Amino acid sequence: MTGRTPRLSRLGRLGRRVPEGRVGRSVEVRGARPRRRGAQPKVVALGGGMGLSASLAALRRITGDLTAVVTVADDGGSSGRLRDELGVLPPGDLRKALAALCGDDEWGQTWARVIQHRFQSKGQLHDHAVGNLLIVALWEQLGDHVQALDLVGKLLGAHGRVLPMSAVPLELQALVKGHDPDRPEDVDVVRGQATVALTPGEVQSVHLVPPDPPAVPEALAAVLDADWVVLGPGSWFSSVIPHLLVPELLDALVKTKARRVLSLNLAPQPGETEGFSPQRHLEVLARHAPKLALDVVLADEAAVPDREVLTEAAKRFGAAVELAPVARRDGTPRHDPELLAAAYDRIFRMHGRIGPWR
Repeated sequence: MTGRTPRLSRLGRLGRRVPEGRVGRSVEVRGARPRRRGAQPKVVALGGGMGLSASLAALRRITGDLTAVVTVADDGGSSGRLRDELGVLPPGDLRKALAALCGDDEWGQTWARVIQHRFQSKGQLHDHAVGNLLIVALWEQLGDHVQALDLVGKLLGAHGRVLPMSAVPLELQALVKGHDPDRPEDVDVVRGQATVALTPGEVQSVHLVPPDPPAVPEALAAVLDADWVVLGPGSWFSSVIPHLLVPELLDALVKTKARRVLSLNLAPQPGETEGFSPQRHLEVLARHAPKLALDVVLADEAAVPDREVLTEAAKRFGAAVELAPVARRDGTPRHDPELLAAAYDRIFRMHGRIGPWR
């Protein structure tokens, strides 16, 4: 985005503007500072799509100091169209994160519905989400990704902050074995997050284009200053692992003094993780980020057939395994925000350096 003067400056500085040329540079920020007894934990959640939304809907119930760092590789639907036409970051996952941070009161739920609303027509507006258009309009008005997202968050009364993991649109590429059923042993390059998420065959690895994208400085600062970092749940190769492919962000995740929680999915995702066991998810994570350490691996107790095997896989990261009922009781593979909040709260209390938080 350009660095032109904001037209909405009368509303105040809702986010720190990044001087021209600063986006993507490393920043020096202290590690997690000691909290006074009774303070709320500073939590950073990383991911994208519905998985991150589920985590945010739970975390906003237990802390008022919450930051979402969102992947920006989406190339499908409304986001993909806006990205292609205007050259902007894909706003869809950022919009979903903002909606998840809306409160349960009438104001929050009304705005959550508004920004998630999609137009239905036979024209160019068909399937565009209102929130996507609002976010992109503010990016063009303010010339600053972070300040614009902060402004949307203020309008919505969001219980937390939403940041993109990078300031440039990214392309996700995957090496997939058996992508072509007629050539089951061949490995092909599959391009685009939307395609990777539904690819047949076995995903071997993923990478980003450009290969060393700049991280947003505010995202680095949040990770380095956090008490807890939560990674997942979500589409493993297209929403979770991409954060580990941004060099500056991975470096911050490795160096932070925060405790790190990996939240596993409730079931394998058709396409990219078809047939994956819980421990297989950890194995591919380790291949993409061998230096990353974890403190806790959280999984739904009903989704883990063998706790001992998962415990051994978690030891690769130096992590303990916590099993808890976190799925909705309707049998669908979706997280229940209240149950997930209870699990996070218990983990923060049991594994935190200080406590209780409240």
